[in-house]
Amino acid sequence: MTPRAASRGPLFVLAAATLWGTVGTAQELGPPEAWPPAVAAFRSIAGGALLVVVVAARQGWASLTAGARAAPASLVLAGTAIAAFQWGYFTGIRLTGVAVGTLLAIGSAPVWAGVIETARHGRPSRRWIVATAVTVTGTALLILGGGDDATGVDPVGVAASLSAGAAYAVYTAASSRLVARGVTGARGMALTFALSGLLLAPALVPHPIDWAATADGIVMITWLAVATTAVAYTLFAAGLRTVDAPTATTLTLAEPLTATLLAVAVVGERLPPVATAGAAAVGIGLLLAGRGRGPSNRDR
Repeated sequence: MTPRAASRGPLFVLAAATLWGTVGTAQELGPPEAWPPAVAAFRSIAGGALLVVVVAARQGWASLTAGARAAPASLVLAGTAIAAFQWGYFTGIRLTGVAVGTLLAIGSAPVWAGVIETARHGRPSRRWIVATAVTVTGTALLILGGGDDATGVDPVGVAASLSAGAAYAVYTAASSRLVARGVTGARGMALTFALSGLLLAPALVPHPIDWAATADGIVMITWLAVATTAVAYTLFAAGLRTVDAPTATTLTLAEPLTATLLAVAVVGERLPPVATAGAAAVGIGLLLAGRGRGPSNRDR
């Protein structure tokens, strides 16, 4: 690989994280009657299909079937976890707001990953303990600081966002098993999202989905599927060819940063002082967790 190509790796990861940061704003600017799990379903179905087509065009259909056979149990766990992550993530954003929902989901994922690692390997690191304490404190402040005049911070939304973080931690663990079996990069992402789409498809049944045929609905689904899934994950896989895990972890902090900036500038969200302090604490916890040792962001 040439030095010029290697120098583009960080830019690819940064671009992917920035695109991920637009997910919440895209939902909030879309049809207000759209049920969040249905939004997650459309994103997974359409985005997963695009990823499958991209991988098939580059590596052939045989590579996908071989990947599915390599580690079927891990693939099922990864796809289920991603489906649960998106269900909780989109629901949490709708109930708590873009900024808070993203911070809680992304900020809690390293904490949950640490819990999983601790259960498997024993005593956690001191940095993880500090990061966990800061994140839990920030979460408590977010709940206590969200009043009727705030952006909608409530216990149900917080629980949904935290469940999204837990689901993502499970996905990270399952994805590491896929990597160990050789199901890496865009191929693993395509298989995971394709399965996630199948699992989330029933979410299209309970509520009307005629909003998906409106102009706002089409724009939202297209952006979520193409930009934040197919393009973002393809860029991320390309970037990780030359970017190590610690650097990738730092660069992906652009996701909650982008989400927060868009929430304030575009959606018009505002937080009272106590909730603002909580959001800052969650961000600090995320930074601490990202700098420590733990599950690699390379598995995303």
